[in-house]
Amino acid sequence: MNSIGIIGAGNIGRALATALANHNIRAMLANSRGPDSLKDVVAAIGPTIEAGSREEAASKDIVLVAVNWSKLPTALSGLPDFGGRIVIDANNPIEAPLFKPADLGGRLSSEVFAGLVPGARVVKAFNHLQPHLLSGDPGAEGGRRVLFYSGDDAGAKAEVGALIERLGFFGIDLGAIAIGGRLVQFPGGPLPALNLVKFG
Repeated sequence: MNSIGIIGAGNIGRALATALANHNIRAMLANSRGPDSLKDVVAAIGPTIEAGSREEAASKDIVLVAVNWSKLPTALSGLPDFGGRIVIDANNPIEAPLFKPADLGGRLSSEVFAGLVPGARVVKAFNHLQPHLLSGDPGAEGGRRVLFYSGDDAGAKAEVGALIERLGFFGIDLGAIAIGGRLVQFPGGPLPALNLVKFG
């Protein structure tokens, strides 16, 4: 089983850690304030989740990043080249309290993100569902809740797709990031916040 690190302990980071803990999957959660600040958080989530430093979380086989958009450059600066490891972009170019879209100069948010994680195989995923749906039971409505993902590396997508399946969701591959990333980007894309369920 691949090791998993989560950079960002906000709503999405904690929701994914909870989803992993629900399936007894080990992961490391990190934030900008250091592991001591997360002791109570990881204790509440479950025994398979541990707190670590940003550098430790970034060294895992699969690294999920969910950080306020304006803080992404700082959160990812100074980390070593990812050397072909998988980095999941779970970010949206908008943040509370104003919810004003970031000026991306016409670029896709995942393009901007990819520039911050040199050497990574980037997969866009886990950004379009509300946190309570991500951390909740994906089968609660009688089917399997849908999670979209996209990326330009088939192997990386396959591994993220397998993780989505293991968490009990129904994964739908939206293709290349240039296509899928635009469909799930919030704001602008048509798919964010849609709670879709696959039956049968």
